[in-house]
Amino acid sequence: MLRHLKSAFLTLLLATAAAHAADPNPKKLRVALLPDENASVVIKNNAPLEKYLEEKVGLPIELVVTTDYSSMIEAMRHGRLEMAYFGPLSYVLARSKSAIEPFAALKQKGTTTYQSVVIGNIAAGVNTLADAKGRNVAYGDKASTSSHLIPKSMLSAAGLQAGSDYKENFAGAHDAVAMSVQNGHAQVGGLSKPIFESMVERKLIDPAKVKVIAESKPFPQYPWVMRSDLNPELKAKIRDAFLALNDPAVLKPFKADGFGPISDKDYDVVRDLAKILNLDLSKF
Repeated sequence: MLRHLKSAFLTLLLATAAAHAADPNPKKLRVALLPDENASVVIKNNAPLEKYLEEKVGLPIELVVTTDYSSMIEAMRHGRLEMAYFGPLSYVLARSKSAIEPFAALKQKGTTTYQSVVIGNIAAGVNTLADAKGRNVAYGDKASTSSHLIPKSMLSAAGLQAGSDYKENFAGAHDAVAMSVQNGHAQVGGLSKPIFESMVERKLIDPAKVKVIAESKPFPQYPWVMRSDLNPELKAKIRDAFLALNDPAVLKPFKADGFGPISDKDYDVVRDLAKILNLDLSKF
């Protein structure tokens, strides 16, 4: 009797696993975008991308914006997404938990690299990285490369460690970091250079109140990734759609010229940076 019960239980487990197995030929593509700004704004701004992919891939597209980076990583891990636009660090974290592969990275001015900036509140007298000592420093999401990992490494190189030399807090999104520094809740902050420049251009940030005090070296750009178990023909269609993309309306929200090919090994520099900072990526 016990043997029969074990057999039935095993059969049930296998059937359940099969029922939840990811479909290599999905009827629609769930595409996640980074929650770097307000979700409704992100969805609205990327409506041209939704239309473009539907035309090129031939499947309905559902744009998704999760509450934070961790939720996005977990959604990919549990097969609730077919594609996602990750930051470099969040990609590395997702890759360690999911069967995914990067296939294209954002390209600006002919390159698939970008920079972070550390900004300071002018009224608070913040002019250099050294001025962050004893201050409140705002980062974005813990799993963000350009609004956490890179700026933290810049402060570390200047001899400043979180906790002992300055107080760190996480604002969640890049735009929230910039606003926090502008309104004085934080005196220093770290975020993506393109996002900061866009906020200045849109007059959301006043250059008379906030300034860049340091820029990072170039790092590999944000990657587009897809499930590795998708049908090869579908994967080829997705890859080709991004590498051929030159529609200004689609590219505008990304502030990009297009997308270029990328591979997993390009993100080893991010893994190395986490080691230098003694960050345990398994705890993110």
